[in-house]
Amino acid sequence: MRLLDFLKILTLLSIAAIYSPGGRAASQWQDRAAILAAARDHLQARSAAQFTGRTELRLGALDPRLRLKACTGPLETFTPPGARPMGNTTVGVRCPGPDGWSLYLSARIDVYGPVLVLRQPLARGSVVREADLDLVEHNLAELPYGYYTDPGAVTGMVTRRAVNAASVLNPQVLQAPRLVKRGQDVVLVAETGGLSIRSAGQALSDGRDGDRVRVRATGSGRIIDGIVVSAGVIKVTL
Repeated sequence: MRLLDFLKILTLLSIAAIYSPGGRAASQWQDRAAILAAARDHLQARSAAQFTGRTELRLGALDPRLRLKACTGPLETFTPPGARPMGNTTVGVRCPGPDGWSLYLSARIDVYGPVLVLRQPLARGSVVREADLDLVEHNLAELPYGYYTDPGAVTGMVTRRAVNAASVLNPQVLQAPRLVKRGQDVVLVAETGGLSIRSAGQALSDGRDGDRVRVRATGSGRIIDGIVVSAGVIKVTL
């Protein structure tokens, strides 16, 4: 076969490949890497706006059988309703336009930051002291019950149950101390017309800051409701 004939055959085969269904696939379908890059950029920007700590991001894989029409414009990303800011979450990617499409990708966002833990175990009913506390880095996505970062917020609080050393402190294991005990003599404070009137009473139940309790007024013997405002002090309404 002459060289010229060989080159002609090679050219015809190349043209056929370009216009065959397989040859068109590269330009016909949306680039999967571009979808993943758009989703990653969206999640990284969202995390940077919400968190200051170190973050780690993992995207779920796209179905290898997925075929989406190539988008003629830039891809758009969005946060689906109900998507969690960290932990297991989702991100949306779409191609706008009448022939557009949209899809959802699963993702995992781990956010690390300092949280308060106990230096030593505490029994149930123990009062937390600042000396009992340590700040350590933890994956915040693994703390569904919350956490504390300010020692001042937990110092003086009481453990609801026995707590092990190195345990992360959260509202499930701590509670405010009792400021009023049943049978305790208390001060009743009533405010009216810009005046503050104080009288004596007796608490009929235990109470913490903000709790509503029943008290008996010492002078009249009346039983009334009041709000615990500080140790041994209950605000009542005349």
